[in-house]
Amino acid sequence: MITVTEATAPTAEALKRLSDEGVSIWLDDLSRKRIQSGNLADLVATRHVVGVTTNPSIFQAAIGSGEGYEEQLADLAVRGVTVDEAVRMMTTADVRAAADILHSVYTTSDGVDGRVSIEVDPRLAHDTAATVAEAKQLAWLVDRPNVMIKIPATKAGLPAITEVIGLGISVNVTLIFSLERYREVMEAYLAGLEQALSNGVDLSTVHSVASFFVSRVDSEIDKRLTVLGTDQSLALKGRAALANARLAYEAYEGVFAGERWAALAGAGANRQRPLWASTGVKDPAYKDTLYVDDLVAPGTVNTMPEATLDAVADHGAVIGDTVTGGYGQARADLAAVAALGVSYDEVVTRLEDEGVAKFEAAWEDLLNTVTKSLQSKGADAE
Repeated sequence: MITVTEATAPTAEALKRLSDEGVSIWLDDLSRKRIQSGNLADLVATRHVVGVTTNPSIFQAAIGSGEGYEEQLADLAVRGVTVDEAVRMMTTADVRAAADILHSVYTTSDGVDGRVSIEVDPRLAHDTAATVAEAKQLAWLVDRPNVMIKIPATKAGLPAITEVIGLGISVNVTLIFSLERYREVMEAYLAGLEQALSNGVDLSTVHSVASFFVSRVDSEIDKRLTVLGTDQSLALKGRAALANARLAYEAYEGVFAGERWAALAGAGANRQRPLWASTGVKDPAYKDTLYVDDLVAPGTVNTMPEATLDAVADHGAVIGDTVTGGYGQARADLAAVAALGVSYDEVVTRLEDEGVAKFEAAWEDLLNTVTKSLQSKGADAE
């Protein structure tokens, strides 16, 4: 639902407080309607939105609706392009337009924010070489300095992250669920910066975020805790995701305070900021601002679907840093879950596999939708 107007701006005080605490607010959505209606520009002007993330599911919903894409689809049909080319032309056009809207933010933040992310074809998630080639192609197609290429944190994605960063392309690493994989992502980023430095790239121009998924962790672990059904297990519901994210921030603090990082920072490198993804609450029993209010820490990004953005603007309780003082409790919460026989490793592996599969399915649905539209538009033109 696209509803923001100047009249609603006064309700955004919590978003201002969030921004003042050092959290960059990014919108987890994009569509041509949102661009053409001026809604995205309104969100930047009135809701402290300083970035945009997209994914295959978002584009499937946007393009699948057809709104705003009719003329371009007709032109593509007349040209006889393949469905893959058509999808890339539409998605990169949207990202390019959003990047232009956010360019002033990019400039005033010295490139830290004003970022728009676009994901490599999810069918390439387990192919390193193809992921690198796709990332290069997307950066070329969008052709904006504030684009970020999203690469999934699969085993095949890790060396791709290093290589793409080494080329001087900014990267949003997505689908991170585990602390171990997050450490591997930070290692891949540092290795990429070292490659970039040896390649003569100006490190100050390279930025990255690591998208650590939140709500899906609670959804998966809560299911297991509910099945156990004891007072102890039920008392732990809704705590694992926040614990996991807080320990991720602790790991981030450690990596970006070490000697290896210090050498890169001296050469102008930027930290790879943690980005809290999947922050829309899925259990109605929880407060709808849970994964925003309780994950406030400096130097982070929180990418929100519009419903969560609206909820925080209306009644968010932003009271300062809610992360760095909670590492001990976070470890205790995850240990308590493990003590009940809920396997952390099994959960995060399942979530990564399901995350890739969901994006692949959304991409296939998008391709099918666009195929039908091209066929229809082509028939109309005959």
